[in-house]
Amino acid sequence: MPPPRKARRHPVPDMREILDAILYVLTTGCQWRQLPKDFPSKSVVHDYLVCWDRDGVLARVHHELYTKARELVGRNATASLGIVDSQSVKSAEKGGLRSIHPGTTPARRSKARSVTSASIRRAS
Repeated sequence: MPPPRKARRHPVPDMREILDAILYVLTTGCQWRQLPKDFPSKSVVHDYLVCWDRDGVLARVHHELYTKARELVGRNATASLGIVDSQSVKSAEKGGLRSIHPGTTPARRSKARSVTSASIRRAS
C-alpha cells in the first residue's frame, strides 16, 4: 500500500481500517452513506478508494494476490491456458462487447423538449 499523503489537516487514518471499510462496502453492497461508524468517515474511505484506483494500486494488489494464490496451489504464477467456449465465439462474430445490451437503457430525449410551443411567438 502507498504511504499516507503528507499534507494533512487531520490525523492519518489506519490503512487497515481504510481497507476493511472498502472491503465492507464491496462485500455487503451497502451504500457509502450506510458505512458503520466503526470505520473512518465515508468521504475519507471513498477518497482513498478513488486515489488507489487512479494510481493503479488496486490493480497491483489484485495481481499480487492472484499470483500468490496460484503459487499456493502449486500452479505457475501466470495462466498458460485460455478457454474459449462457443458463446464467446458467437459474441465476437457479432461485434463483441458492443453487441451486448447494457443492463440499463439510456434515457430517452423528451419529444416535448424539441417542439416549439404554439403560444410562443418566434422572433422575426
